[in-house]
Amino acid sequence: MLRTTKTMKEKYEQIQNYIFTLIPEKWEEIYLYASVYKEEENMGSGEMFFYYLPKGILKKKYVNVYEVPRRFNINEEQYLKIVEELFKCIKSLRQDFIDTDQRVWTNLSISIANLKFRIEYKYDDLPKSDSEIFERNVIWKYKYLKIGGDSKEERKILESYFEGSNEQKSELYETGLYVKTENNNISFGKEDIAARDFVMYEKDELISKASTIKSKIFSNAIYNKDKNKHAKEEKHEELEKEKKSKNQILDN
Repeated sequence: MLRTTKTMKEKYEQIQNYIFTLIPEKWEEIYLYASVYKEEENMGSGEMFFYYLPKGILKKKYVNVYEVPRRFNINEEQYLKIVEELFKCIKSLRQDFIDTDQRVWTNLSISIANLKFRIEYKYDDLPKSDSEIFERNVIWKYKYLKIGGDSKEERKILESYFEGSNEQKSELYETGLYVKTENNNISFGKEDIAARDFVMYEKDELISKASTIKSKIFSNAIYNKDKNKHAKEEKHEELEKEKKSKNQILDN
């Protein structure tokens, strides 16, 4: 059974804030997968991908977070730094399990929908080759997002998975979307519902709380856009000057 500490809850809040910062539009649902491999030098490495469903009246498609910089003309380098910080936070969360002598998970799936934050921990022995990582991505998307299986290769992967499916036991943590209040009297080592004093917020309010870094990114994107526009205008002026100069020579 999971034991949730005050430090872990702070990590959950940090993870939420990073995720909200990375989504530049209103959304309905968010799903994230991350795995962490234990390396010989005691450094954690792994993989992470996540998708969100934009909010709207018309039917929307899930957006891969790594497509966001191109889709919204955002500075990719700065954006990926936040993605990296999110993954670091997830690795730090795994270390909390080690520090509290709990069973250490190898991968997790996070879902944020209907004002609920849900995190599912699994303990599979994960292969690490490129082909196996691709297979995990196909299976995960089909299970959580209900998408994929369009190509022959993906159908083969899914058929093989469901034919021999032997789901490993997972453990679940679920709570409302929250930010922490001034009451920090949360007992260490156990989930105490009575002591958990969190304030519920609408998604848009939570997004606004994570807007500082996002504003910096968008400001940089606007600056780059204006800079490019200015450069084009200068080039156009130079061409006009050359054209006028040539016309004067011909007239003479």
